[in-house]
Amino acid sequence: MKILIVTQYFWPENFRINDLVLGLIERGHQVDVYTGLPNYPQGRFFDGYGLGGPYHQRYHDKINVIRCPLIPRGQKKGIQLFLNYFSFAFLASLLAPFLVRKKYDCIFVYQLSPVSAGLPAVILKFFKKIPIYFWVTDLWPESLKATGAVKSKTIIELVAKFVRFLYSQSDVILVSSKGFINKIVAQHVPLSKIHYWPQWAENLFLTKIEHDDEKIKSEIPAGFRVMFAGNIGTAQSFETIIEAAIILKDRPEIQWIVLGDGLQRPWAEEQKIKHGLKNFHLLGTRPIEKMPQYFHYADVLLASLKKDPLFAITVPGKIQAYMASGKPLIVSMDGEGAELVKESGCGIACEANNAQELAEAVLKMYSFSSEKRSEMGNMAHSFFLDNFEREKLLSKLENLMQQ
Repeated sequence: MKILIVTQYFWPENFRINDLVLGLIERGHQVDVYTGLPNYPQGRFFDGYGLGGPYHQRYHDKINVIRCPLIPRGQKKGIQLFLNYFSFAFLASLLAPFLVRKKYDCIFVYQLSPVSAGLPAVILKFFKKIPIYFWVTDLWPESLKATGAVKSKTIIELVAKFVRFLYSQSDVILVSSKGFINKIVAQHVPLSKIHYWPQWAENLFLTKIEHDDEKIKSEIPAGFRVMFAGNIGTAQSFETIIEAAIILKDRPEIQWIVLGDGLQRPWAEEQKIKHGLKNFHLLGTRPIEKMPQYFHYADVLLASLKKDPLFAITVPGKIQAYMASGKPLIVSMDGEGAELVKESGCGIACEANNAQELAEAVLKMYSFSSEKRSEMGNMAHSFFLDNFEREKLLSKLENLMQQ
């Protein structure tokens, strides 16, 4: 098949769409990617990019990448972030008929935040008369309300109408969480259009680490290592993690290791100093290809989400990466993510926003024998292979596209 991917984010930015594209290529499909200029997460264009090009390039020698100009994210605050979202939706839609000239069998939309990234696909569908497969990994406008990014009821309702329009123009809607289905049906979408298609983890997370990486090993302090990887933001309720670390600050054997960046990182740095959290380590972002080595040194992997009805039906993509790595999990969240951990038996789930429960979960995991933790890690790995393995999910997507 000839497939066009529409996404605001793509390589060299690290998102799961990169692996999806490679998977489709490996299966013999022809894939082009229509995307923006890379600027996530630093907020500035990657070296060698920027306004003026390159707007056409190759990825892994087989994939044609068509880039559209946009305004970079900057410091991810207010108007700058809005302009980043708006500029891609507007310019990618305006330029789509001129930049995307080839014929395709279908369009696949990778929808993170914002949902407006789907608009260029609708414009292209109008010209090319081909179906849209819309992969929803973040619900709008619910996400705007849950994070507190927008409080105006008028704006929320306008976004909801826009979302209904995008859904109405999509031929197939794929959802990363079963909990999304009822929410999308409520947007007047026929149930027959919606299919559960969860996220997976890149195959590199399945790699068995045979040898120590001395450089990485030197970064990781000795002790019982609780490791968090990903965005440090409002949705992750990072204040809950900080509060749990404060509760356990007199337990020096418990080491908190954070890999990632985000809006709340400066605040987290301040809290670390303010409360003298000597066992709390903010290491910053690391390349995805290095993450399995970091996970190798973790005793338990941590995921968290804010207490909110939206997040209770959300499964963060890191859950799959954690499970694939074969490590036990602690999740501080409600709903779908917590149920996955309970169902698989791979760790401990505690209530969202409950720092005391999180601290107790860490101590409980610490009290387990290494054999018990290893057993939990094996259960996580097996559950991943049964439910989130990449090739199974790609086969399901192919079948949907061929239909």
